[in-house]
Amino acid sequence: MLHYLDQGDPAAAPLVILHGLFGTLDNWQTLARRWTEEAGLRVISADLRNHGRSFHAPEHSYALMADDVLALLDHLALPPARLTVLGHSMGGKVAMRLALAYPQRLAQLVVVDIAPRFSDMAHQDEIVAGLQAVDLVTLQNRQQAEAALARHISQPGVRQFLLKNLYRREDNSFAWRINLPVLAAELPAIGEAISAAQPFLKPTLFIRGGLSDYITADDKLHSIPALFPNSQVVTVPDAGHWVHAEKPDEVFGLVKNFALMGK
Repeated sequence: MLHYLDQGDPAAAPLVILHGLFGTLDNWQTLARRWTEEAGLRVISADLRNHGRSFHAPEHSYALMADDVLALLDHLALPPARLTVLGHSMGGKVAMRLALAYPQRLAQLVVVDIAPRFSDMAHQDEIVAGLQAVDLVTLQNRQQAEAALARHISQPGVRQFLLKNLYRREDNSFAWRINLPVLAAELPAIGEAISAAQPFLKPTLFIRGGLSDYITADDKLHSIPALFPNSQVVTVPDAGHWVHAEKPDEVFGLVKNFALMGK
């Protein structure tokens, strides 16, 4: 079972949140709290396999990750007629796969800054190299870890995001919460396109960062409507790929209004 955090009124309309590559459910907690407190939603945030406090496994595919989330929906007995599933980046592809494979299990879908087409993962090579450069055996503090990352990753914000995966074990040694060897090996699979024989016909909201190229004009015309014909793409200006971190108020409002639609 995936590790998860369940917040809000159990009787409220549920919203399930799926994070992106190298992320955890913690990345979404500020917004999760707002959606419970200000929008009256029940918010379930999950750590996907090989991430956060969820289990490590030798396989990492969208089919398996979607089935992991399905098992969580079963465990929590979430009502499909009221359920919104939201995913960012890799989590967005998990959410798309879930919706296309099990459309009867949710009412609507939110995808944050990712398209269903193939994603070139070459830009992740330096991130993986940076993570692998951290010598956990000799590591004494987080400053040493950041210094090792900095040799490969120039953006301080990205380094801080990655360092959220670093923790001390009971014996005081450091370890990654992510399953780094498997994620590094499975990067091509993480870039795979999402496809299906039948489209998902229920309401779908794509939220795009205006400074991001993860959803292109061509995606809006072709890859998205082909699989999600009942969808809209909303662009948040002056936001990059981590649109929810850069423009939280805008993402809060968009998801609140969409999740409560018809509730």
